[in-house]
Amino acid sequence: MPARYPSTIAEPVEHEITITKSRFITTVAPVTSVADADRLIAEVRRRRWDARHNCTAMVTGVLGDQARSSDDGEPSGTAGVPMLEVLRRRGLTDVVAVVTRYFGGVKLGTGGLVRAYSTSVSEALDRSSLVQRRALTRVTVDVPHADAGRIDNVLRDWVRHHEATLGDPVYGAAATFELWVPQEAIAPLRADLAAQSGGVLDPVVGEERVVDVRAP
Repeated sequence: MPARYPSTIAEPVEHEITITKSRFITTVAPVTSVADADRLIAEVRRRRWDARHNCTAMVTGVLGDQARSSDDGEPSGTAGVPMLEVLRRRGLTDVVAVVTRYFGGVKLGTGGLVRAYSTSVSEALDRSSLVQRRALTRVTVDVPHADAGRIDNVLRDWVRHHEATLGDPVYGAAATFELWVPQEAIAPLRADLAAQSGGVLDPVVGEERVVDVRAP
């Protein structure tokens, strides 16, 4: 199995719920850094300047080892931390959540606030598309144009069975196919390509990096 890292989400999602007359509008979004998360938080606060609270939570870093949260005026521990716990439980990183609350005139109490903010983030994430992250190795193979269509089909089937990904081919003097492959699948790939080409095709192994793989 390829090494796995915390996942992220594919695109921003906005979701609104109403609890005891208070409106909770949640924005969850993928980010590339703390600065990127801060920019998105500032943008939401500008758009929703008239709200009572804009509470936040973020997890960043490839390993998800950086985290911050803010109750933004709600009682301590009732908003930002519960939001952050949802992100942690989902195994996410490089993601920010902002929950905007328009107060409806009825106090929810400590437990009610924790549930409201947790539910807001959970329901928004339920509507997002997950992006898994794996440590994969770049492999390229040059294929004569006459064989490119056949090998393209072979590789498309191969990646589905080996937790790998296939990039778009580049056409030059030959068709160059790029794959991102688990380290332990490189030898099987080499053998399968040799079998498909009578030993002619010889893949070139490159660097390893953490790659985003959109969940099916």
